[in-house]
Amino acid sequence: MLSVAVVGSGPSGVYTAQALLRQSLVPDVRVHVLDRLPTPYGLVRYGVAPDHEKIKSLQNSLRAVLEDDRVAFVGNVGVGGPDGVSPARLAELYHAVVYCVGASADRALAVPGEGLPGSYSATRFVSWYSAHPDVGADPFARDALEARSAVVIGVGNVAVDVARILARGADELRRTDVPPAALGALERSRVRDVHIVGRRGPSQARFTTKELRELGALPGARVLVDPAELALDPAYTAPEEASGAPVLPAVVRRNLEVLRGWSADGGPVGEASCGAGAARRIRLRFFLRPVELLERGGRVAGVRFARTAPDGAGGVLDTGAYEDIEARLVLRAVGYRGVELPGLPFDPVRGTVPHAAGRVLRGGSPSPGEYVAGWIKRGPTGVIGSNRSCAKETVASLLADAPALARRTAADDPLAVLRRWGLRPVEWSGWLSIERAEAELGHSLGRGPVKIPDWPGLLAAARDEDR
Repeated sequence: MLSVAVVGSGPSGVYTAQALLRQSLVPDVRVHVLDRLPTPYGLVRYGVAPDHEKIKSLQNSLRAVLEDDRVAFVGNVGVGGPDGVSPARLAELYHAVVYCVGASADRALAVPGEGLPGSYSATRFVSWYSAHPDVGADPFARDALEARSAVVIGVGNVAVDVARILARGADELRRTDVPPAALGALERSRVRDVHIVGRRGPSQARFTTKELRELGALPGARVLVDPAELALDPAYTAPEEASGAPVLPAVVRRNLEVLRGWSADGGPVGEASCGAGAARRIRLRFFLRPVELLERGGRVAGVRFARTAPDGAGGVLDTGAYEDIEARLVLRAVGYRGVELPGLPFDPVRGTVPHAAGRVLRGGSPSPGEYVAGWIKRGPTGVIGSNRSCAKETVASLLADAPALARRTAADDPLAVLRRWGLRPVEWSGWLSIERAEAELGHSLGRGPVKIPDWPGLLAAARDEDR
């Protein structure tokens, strides 16, 4: 039997397990999918917006893999951290270990004032309303949502997600799994203006058309786009049929069509009220580069932007003009970055683990039995489905090494060893107990399942397996 540990139960980890199950070169394989959290599914559970039910339903296909008899979910087991197991010790328990730990850090703006109260990473905001236990119940409930104006820096899908949640009425989120504290804070939110700001033009924005159109469908919200900023983008103003005009990707063409409609009239306002009798406004801004977060009264009061313009080579240059946007809440959504896992080699420039076709490289040479897949392998690129091909490449390398790996020593019962080392794994039955507890919590609130947002609550539910 080939015994493999997959570290991380998000899409890349589960797709790695799935690829191992579907291969035929090694007929007898056992896979343990480890996760630091007591819950599976990674960013599908804690990163996908709660109102994106279709994407969140991906949990069903991930679940089918984790319920296979050859797979075991092993939650509440950290790897590489002070309270977890080191990669060296983990390698003693399995023939091979595949690290699928993602890219959990946010890229910094690296501008003055970034650390002021009221300035947060978008990931922290997402983790809050998604009930990630590391964040807790109410870091945004105290004063952040007292702001009348918010700035979201970045023009990707994460930026659009957080802007949409800020502008969406709490009544619409009540049917989702948003925890009570977050739902209550969003219901009391005074945010009325949400600015989504990018340093480049609309043709270079990273959001998808579906995400963009969802902004215009929000009840009680109006989307505003400055036609003068759109006109700065050569791709926006040049007709594609003109001689020498660039052929734009389909998603860019569709995005520009949506923005063109909004620049004409700001788009319709939905019939539903968004609270306090005033419509919320979502302003899409382009060609503005953040240079400083402004302070007043000990917290962020706004953002100073440098006006940029296309440089003719796909980038932008500063024009010398500046604009301040008032905001007491700033959310930074400018990308992710991999975090070093103690005990594994790490490239601090790329934010990834050095590898060759998924084989971890130590000192430039493949390290027997150590592999990577997902964002920690290739960087934070692609969509959820991109992890399938990435996982398949890594598994192909692992299978090519399988004859040598099978000669290594592996533990007969890795979970028993982990327990002897002082860890308390949460197995699949514990996760099912958490699911039942979340269903009961939602029922008590007159809602569907509602997430438990804290470590003590999750672990207590996981241990109560006889309910």
